[in-house]
Amino acid sequence: MSITDIESFRLSRRGFLNAAALGAASIAVSACVTTAPVAPPPPAYVEPPLPDYATMYAPVTDNGFDLPGIPYQKIDEQFLRQIVADPTGQKPGSIVVDTTNHFLYLVRPGGQAIRYGVGLGRAGFAWSGDAVVQWKQKWPKWTPPEEMIARQPELKQYSADNGGMPGGLKNPLGARALYLFQGNVDTLYRLHGSPEWKSIGKSVSSGCVRLMNQDIIDLFDRVPSKTPVMVTADVTQPMTPTANHKAIAIDSGVPAT
Repeated sequence: MSITDIESFRLSRRGFLNAAALGAASIAVSACVTTAPVAPPPPAYVEPPLPDYATMYAPVTDNGFDLPGIPYQKIDEQFLRQIVADPTGQKPGSIVVDTTNHFLYLVRPGGQAIRYGVGLGRAGFAWSGDAVVQWKQKWPKWTPPEEMIARQPELKQYSADNGGMPGGLKNPLGARALYLFQGNVDTLYRLHGSPEWKSIGKSVSSGCVRLMNQDIIDLFDRVPSKTPVMVTADVTQPMTPTANHKAIAIDSGVPAT
């Protein structure tokens, strides 16, 4: 073998060894690098579906009272309980009453809300602003205020001195009542049930915010005390709190004791 051949062999062998060493180093480095798995984004919250209308508005026995079924077919469907896109922008868990459109929204996660139809009276339009659910009452007692008794003397039998009207199927506050406070002050504003399903979606002569009895029971079970409540003339407009509590007291009654 010539000297030239020997040198050529040495160069080729050296190149092979260098390449092998680089390859091994590359493998070692790559073995130390780990790629953490990318967690998939959490699924968007989807509100569980509500029962069908026949089930939601069926007769129900509650606390010893037999509530009749509601003929939901005779009610404008927009005022029946349903899941909708939340138009309020409030935080989940909040209640928003839209007095312009006769809707009550219970805001849910994921940009959704459960919407209930409501009926409104003079007292229902007399106050707007922020409050909290201070008390929750099942089959509440109703005590008409003196101003209302002066207009309707036949109600004197239910005055505060006479103990009020016991809870029952004919009680104006229905199966449930949510009492709204600002701080420790009673606004005299109520979210309550009503046996008068025909008044839902309408403005009637008296009362605050009334829901069908089956709907107020559903709302009552979904919200705890201290739930924030916003009352506004239009959910697309900012709310301006007022303190017109006297006008509400005329028709809404006082808390059960």
